[in-house]
Amino acid sequence: MAAPITLYQFELCPFCHKVKAGLEVKGLAYDKIEVNPMNKKELPPGLPEDAPKKVPVIKFADGELVYDSTDILHALEAKHPERPFTPADAARKARSDEVEAWVDDTFAQALPTVIYGTWGEAVTAAQVTARTSNFGFVQNIGVRAGGSLIMHQISKRILKRNGRGPKDGRAWVREEVERFEGWLGSDAFIGGEDPSLGDVAMHGALTCVQDFPIFAELMQRPALKGWYDRVQARRG
Repeated sequence: MAAPITLYQFELCPFCHKVKAGLEVKGLAYDKIEVNPMNKKELPPGLPEDAPKKVPVIKFADGELVYDSTDILHALEAKHPERPFTPADAARKARSDEVEAWVDDTFAQALPTVIYGTWGEAVTAAQVTARTSNFGFVQNIGVRAGGSLIMHQISKRILKRNGRGPKDGRAWVREEVERFEGWLGSDAFIGGEDPSLGDVAMHGALTCVQDFPIFAELMQRPALKGWYDRVQARRG
């Protein structure tokens, strides 16, 4: 029997992992449909004409379609208020919203530089795509080879646009993680005693790179690993 929620996603998209983290923190069952990032043909019909042709998209049991990772998480909170990730405390909520926005605007933008930044990372990305996709043979080859090549070039442009050298991806990610640890301080979660929207967003972003060398490096940081494991324990 199909789950009541369907997530249209691409496995190497941090915004999709953000949504998965939200679903799992809430304990919600869902089905996944992998979307070809080259042609997006798996996206569901019924999206507004002005909706961007990108993932994530969620389809709820009543047929409602919601796109944009932040809007999806707000919709999940409204439809499934159990296990809330909106802190009751106003200051905690403001910090959670700040962290979530930072993940979207800054941290997630740095991640392609450690997913596709080197040829070795691009090969790993192709292997992850092959392992997780449900595309046909020709499509799979195109996404693995062409997609990884394109993203390798894009990662270079991202670094240049942010005033960084071609090998600065890991250093950039480490700097941003230090900022997150500063926000976290000695608390269990950004949200206090329970995961918040900010925790969900950051955990999803980190999970996106779990197959890449940067993840093992970051998990050597005791504060970050302790937090990561605590959120992981709340997922599912």
